[in-house]
Amino acid sequence: MATRQGLTAQSFRLAAEGYREAVGGSMSPDSLRRITQGWGRAVDQQREADCERLELPVESPRERLIAPMDPISEQANLSTDGGMVLIRQQGWKEVKLTTISEVKVRPAQERRAEKGKSSRREQDPWVILGKHSYQAGLWEADEMARHQLVEGLRRGLDQSQRLSSVNDGALWIKRITQANFPTAVQIIDWRHASDRLWSVGNAAFGERTPAAKEWVGHQLDSLWDGRVKSVEMALEALSLEGEDQPDELGQGAGYFKNNRKRMQYDLFRQKAYPIGSGTVESGIKTVVHHRMRRPGRGWNRRNGQDMLAALSALHSGRFHQAWNASLPCAN
Repeated sequence: MATRQGLTAQSFRLAAEGYREAVGGSMSPDSLRRITQGWGRAVDQQREADCERLELPVESPRERLIAPMDPISEQANLSTDGGMVLIRQQGWKEVKLTTISEVKVRPAQERRAEKGKSSRREQDPWVILGKHSYQAGLWEADEMARHQLVEGLRRGLDQSQRLSSVNDGALWIKRITQANFPTAVQIIDWRHASDRLWSVGNAAFGERTPAAKEWVGHQLDSLWDGRVKSVEMALEALSLEGEDQPDELGQGAGYFKNNRKRMQYDLFRQKAYPIGSGTVESGIKTVVHHRMRRPGRGWNRRNGQDMLAALSALHSGRFHQAWNASLPCAN
């Protein structure tokens, strides 16, 4: 109870108050902090042990070295992103998070009946993501890759019938995902691609002017239908040059050209793949920022990493399993 309160309340002071109200006993915020972070350290040590297990020179296939937890046999999605937290004496540092989700597909008419409003996807199959699991940490890209791989094997992504990976255009995410799960269909998040076009349109025609809206609308229609080359030609025709303009404007055509394969939205929609990375963006807010974005001087780096390990287990629905695994008798 104390540990769960320490992870869900927005401060250890509030957690101590919640604990007192729930059980009738008292615990100081400092005691509750030590218990919560101590358990998080045990979870983080287990995470590191799982990563090291994959690196041992053994004959068994690596997927057998990681115990499965809620494996996804049919369709799955993997998304990765980052969010910022304040670390003492270091400033704002990026927390990297990977989110793995089961994908379910329902007929388009069910979407229209339930949502009751029109959208670009109203004629497409209804793609629903659920049963999320998370891994978050203060890691560099290559360290994130190790934990992404372990969590992916734990969820059975190497054996899923269909696997997609929707992300923004960050090259490090593309690289580690390709290395860990080469069969995943990589997709650029639709909103990120859309935002790129709006940045160019606003710069070329004025912020949200009728001309900008018309130009962006045409490009979005082309992109939605998979005509990425048409978008590239439109960007090149604008000839956006100028010292005061953001680099992404001059590089717009190159961005779409380099990501052309990951922007085949007509094909992705036909095959009922997700085209949004909302699961990981939501995870940054709920798993990381809700608890870790606190006022004051921020987190000691070691304690912050312990909290992220514990929060990953909690929000993945593994609190009890992780708690039992951390007990002395389980080791």
